[in-house]
Amino acid sequence: MTDAALPVSTPGPDDRSWYKRNRLAIAPWLFLAPAMLFFVVYVIAPIFQSIWISFFEWDGLGDAVWVGMRNYAELIDDDRFYTSLWNNVLWLVLYMLAVPAGLFVALFLNQTVTGMRIYKSLFFFPFVISQVVVGLIFTWFYNPNFGVVGEIWTFFGATPPSILGDERFVTYGIIFAGLWPQIAYCMILYLTGLNNVNPEQIEAGRLDGAKGWNMLWHVVLPQLRPATFIAIVVTVIGALRSFDMIAIMTQGGPYGSSNVLAYYMFETALSEYGFRMGYGSAIATVLFLIMLVYISYFLYRMYLDEKDAR
Repeated sequence: MTDAALPVSTPGPDDRSWYKRNRLAIAPWLFLAPAMLFFVVYVIAPIFQSIWISFFEWDGLGDAVWVGMRNYAELIDDDRFYTSLWNNVLWLVLYMLAVPAGLFVALFLNQTVTGMRIYKSLFFFPFVISQVVVGLIFTWFYNPNFGVVGEIWTFFGATPPSILGDERFVTYGIIFAGLWPQIAYCMILYLTGLNNVNPEQIEAGRLDGAKGWNMLWHVVLPQLRPATFIAIVVTVIGALRSFDMIAIMTQGGPYGSSNVLAYYMFETALSEYGFRMGYGSAIATVLFLIMLVYISYFLYRMYLDEKDAR
């Protein structure tokens, strides 16, 4: 028998390497691996590191001294901590006004009238400028000597209030300033959602006699549920991690009355008056746990909605 007559064996599906058999399943993980690595190194690991540091008394340079739960026990008797926590609650409650305000602005802008692109650009403008710029603009706006508020009060013959210098009004003034770009962000989310509203459902609602508020509540809003969920989650996170507006407009003043947990943590751990890394980490841990509760709740609600949709 010649060599040409010998049978030639061809590799079957089971003879391929493990990678070739599973490359379709492996490919997505290879693309995700760099992002997951950075997420673990720069997000997950610092969270646990901050929790660990909260059990120490440390100035950031010298030796860390284990104190256990003493930093958390100190928080219980810290009036400035409670002031910051209460201000975060105010931020959380009042900041949620950005969601319905963004919805109604989006409904107004989702019309085909002359000059609507100019209106959209004007409403979109606060979102693209820096929070630092927003803080400076409203600092000048609230100035009782040359600001718009001072001019209006003077025009009516009244003494202009010092909004950022009054403990009663300062937190509300900063929240109002923060609402300006946040409403613009929610507006963008809702404009995107309105573009995906099913026109057939709108027509069916009109045939059934739905109009105005009934149309919005029963036909439009159910289709905007994904946009509403994202808007609420982003707004809650923005309210709880508010820092830059306070740092620019008041630096926690007057007398710490406008402090929030994020800025109080910075002031305690990193500012020229602080260098108490352990105590600052304890504040950061409390803030993280509050955010974790809120985000977990919203994720659970999203899971239930997806489950009911199936």
